[in-house]
Amino acid sequence: MKPTLIIMLKLPQPGRVKTRLGRDLGMVGAAWWFRHQSTRLIRRLRDPRWQIVLAVTPDRALSARLWPADLPRMPQGRGDLGQRMARMLAAMPRGPACLIGADIPDISRKHIARAFSALGNHDAAFGPALDGGYWLVGLKHPQRQPRGIFTDVRWSSEHALSDSLASLPGYRIALTDSLRDVDTIADL
Repeated sequence: MKPTLIIMLKLPQPGRVKTRLGRDLGMVGAAWWFRHQSTRLIRRLRDPRWQIVLAVTPDRALSARLWPADLPRMPQGRGDLGQRMARMLAAMPRGPACLIGADIPDISRKHIARAFSALGNHDAAFGPALDGGYWLVGLKHPQRQPRGIFTDVRWSSEHALSDSLASLPGYRIALTDSLRDVDTIADL
């Protein structure tokens, strides 16, 4: 089976997406940036080596026309970021799965391929972000994910990666490329 790449997407509505960026750039500008960034990212990451699934929020965005209609979509549903990530990974077909956000301008197919390759002999893979979080999480067996992998994580902080790693004692973990995600005007 092909591995699965899950891309977490928010409907680019001013004031509801990239709000930290919006404080400096303006909410309309931040939503515009995210809309174009996510469109370019999806186009750039298409590859026959993996299937792409779009995990969208809010749930009513399943029918939004701004993302490619040929890609399967799933609603993220309720809960905090960790609960939604766990749900998306658990819902994937057998085989390795990687989950990313759509706010990483420098991501390429090579980065995704390296993460899937790392899952060949590791249980989990993380792509560290320069701010202490992570831009990618991958699991070799996402349906058997460790209980609590995304619980007690201080999201949107410099502790997000270390908190997630601490929830995986005894697991073989690979760290892949470090990339910058865009949260503020300085990140742009």
